[in-house]
Amino acid sequence: MLSKEDFAVIKALFKRGVYLKDIAVELGVHPKTVSRALRRDGAPARLRKRRSSKLDPYKAKVDQMLTNDVWNAMVILREIQAEGYSGGITTLRQYIAPKRALRPGRATVRFETKPGKQLQSDWGELVVGIAGQPVKVHFIVNELGYSRRFHFWCTDREDAEHTYEGLIRSLEYFGGVPEEVLVDNQKCAVLDYAKGGGPRFNERFLDLAFWYGFNPRACRPYRARTKGKDERMVGYIKGNFFVRYRCFESWAHLNQLAEQWLAEEADPRVHGTVKEVVAERFAREQPYLGPLPAQRYDTSYRETRQVAWDSFIDVRGNRYSVPAELAGQTVVIRICLDGTFYAMLGGLSIPMFWVLLPQLLTPEST
Repeated sequence: MLSKEDFAVIKALFKRGVYLKDIAVELGVHPKTVSRALRRDGAPARLRKRRSSKLDPYKAKVDQMLTNDVWNAMVILREIQAEGYSGGITTLRQYIAPKRALRPGRATVRFETKPGKQLQSDWGELVVGIAGQPVKVHFIVNELGYSRRFHFWCTDREDAEHTYEGLIRSLEYFGGVPEEVLVDNQKCAVLDYAKGGGPRFNERFLDLAFWYGFNPRACRPYRARTKGKDERMVGYIKGNFFVRYRCFESWAHLNQLAEQWLAEEADPRVHGTVKEVVAERFAREQPYLGPLPAQRYDTSYRETRQVAWDSFIDVRGNRYSVPAELAGQTVVIRICLDGTFYAMLGGLSIPMFWVLLPQLLTPEST
């Protein structure tokens, strides 16, 4: 390959009228090399050999995750590390950075709240593997507005009882109660809106609010993005926790990993908006939270049963016998979210009380 010095010799000899073949002999190259250099008016550019990167074998995987709207570099790093990537996160971030312009914008106005002022609640759902089977998982996300610390709980449905249970678990996780809880307009919280007025809350949700001492608040209809902070966390959980973990042994295993991930990943992170470590910001907010009540609110289902003439009642597909004195009467059944159920018995020589139904009552023999 000709050097800059070689081209300088070519140019000087050519100006003096030396034939191309003689210049070629002088430099020990082919005459066509000399003629190309003169047409190019310079020495050929030196092609720099591209340095290989440890990331090269994993770029297809990274691109696939970006296409699936997974943009968190730490999540992507763990995925490719599991496949053998030994490089650092800086190389990965440098590769992702130019591609962020392709990500759809999701601008939302953020309203900052004072410490202990507000908790936002929302639901998300997706399908994962539990015990080897695809299962739709519903998860409730509850986030403190000031510190951005959040908690989520996974279950199999989004009804009122599970909404209240998820909210209570989050309050217990935070160790206190905020001044107000902002919810979406699902029926377990908001029944409807008065014409030209405010929301009409579900009576049991009001009972829960009174029990824990918070003010219930609802998003304006068709304005769910009022809960922008919490909706962002639904996406964050889908794009982080449920990318890192996809299969679970059981519901208990899923929620165990969720709390472990919250402690190891979510709480120690630097929040992108407030630019602080979430756990440190929560340490300043926690003293502003109200105390938890001495007794936990009961989130069980309540159902009534008419005792048949043969002193049996039906509970979830089984018939259970009750004392004969209750035949024809109505009893209240309390069904816990873990599947156990109790009966409130009374009218005998004993006061009314809750009894674990399977222990007291005997399923009808088949």
